[in-house]
Amino acid sequence: MPDTPLTSAKPTAVPLRPSACPGLWRIVSARDGGICRVKLPGGVLLADQAEALATAAERFASGVIEATNRGNLQIRGIGSDHAALIDSLLDAGLGPRDAASDDVRNLMLSPLAGHDPAMLLDVRPLAGQILELLQGTPRFHQLSAKFAVQLDGGEGVAMLEHPHDLWLSPLQLDHCDWLAFGLASSPADGQVLGAVPLAQGLALVRAVLERFLDLASAEQSRMRQLLHADTAQAFIAGLGLPLRRDAAVLGWRRAAANRPWLGVVEQQHGLALGVAPPLGRLSPGMLRGVAKVARQWGDGSLRLSPWQSLMLTNIEAAGLQPARAELSALGLLCQADEPLTRLVACTGSQGCAKGLADTKADAVQLAAVLGGGAPGSVHLSGCSRSCAVAHVAAATLLARAPGRYDLYLRDARLSGFGALRATDLTLNEAGAMLALPTEHLDD
Repeated sequence: MPDTPLTSAKPTAVPLRPSACPGLWRIVSARDGGICRVKLPGGVLLADQAEALATAAERFASGVIEATNRGNLQIRGIGSDHAALIDSLLDAGLGPRDAASDDVRNLMLSPLAGHDPAMLLDVRPLAGQILELLQGTPRFHQLSAKFAVQLDGGEGVAMLEHPHDLWLSPLQLDHCDWLAFGLASSPADGQVLGAVPLAQGLALVRAVLERFLDLASAEQSRMRQLLHADTAQAFIAGLGLPLRRDAAVLGWRRAAANRPWLGVVEQQHGLALGVAPPLGRLSPGMLRGVAKVARQWGDGSLRLSPWQSLMLTNIEAAGLQPARAELSALGLLCQADEPLTRLVACTGSQGCAKGLADTKADAVQLAAVLGGGAPGSVHLSGCSRSCAVAHVAAATLLARAPGRYDLYLRDARLSGFGALRATDLTLNEAGAMLALPTEHLDD
């Protein structure tokens, strides 16, 4: 994560709020230079925009581009010419020309929204309305730059474990489409608080945001903080909307999302191809190459995922093999059995002053130790903030010194990273422990 905001030119007179969270205009400092985060609507990046972003990363920064765990991209190592960088991204259509409205564009969808054969709803029209509401309502610009909404369509390719301030997920009742919702939790394990008809989805989002701002103190920037001081039942009682809260709603649970996000993925019509940059990092050449493949064999768009990966949709059957060959030649991971696809690492000490170890380099070394026996998700974190993963991974290696880590295994009964299993491990020692069969290391 970044540290201190840096001053940059702004195209509007709207002042940027103090925050350590980067945005399009808020370039923040880190050990390796400035960071600019580009929030992509629904995670979608057009091929022309990808090329513009790659050029900006080369011209105004170190050339390091990162996929984030909420389906966005960020540029690292930015130099002094912030205004030119921002203008180039705006000219490519990569943000609104209002600094305040950019902060609140935190709406996560499935990378296969509108295409997944398992989906119950095509949520893209409602997503567009929610983004317009967030961007176009000045009062909502008071929300924290971290305040986040998830709109789930019932897709099989979906991240259901990330906590959100508000999440909505579809269910069918009496042969009609409804939206269940929860607060300060995730669709995988969050409490369902009620449901509204699909047509009332936008009204529900508006009511939740307005009530949050009515009740929250200056110290309560996230929904979980507000609900620590009050109950969820009291919160929803003041929404002013008729909510359905019978057993069919309150007893509903979101089905598991079990379709792959890497490799060849079936769409409703045609095929998609999921690929991952190693440890979430793209070079400008990689990004241009993906854009070329998307334009030649797909629909000309890239979809960023919360697994720090990309998905190319509407790939022609005849182009599937050449597309995979080109992407693999670029250094992208195209198969789920490659060890690096199971590892996630933060920026580490090379780019962050708080990092206690070079987690990116250590992850590469650990992948070689694990080989084909990599367990389900392993997270290398340079400090306790867990910037690279928004939910608890099956296994977490928490840095304590260069090349030395404490090992935690996920345990639903415990907060934080889970159960501490070993301390002060070398990478070889950690790899040996992770290779042991254990019920806690699941997918």
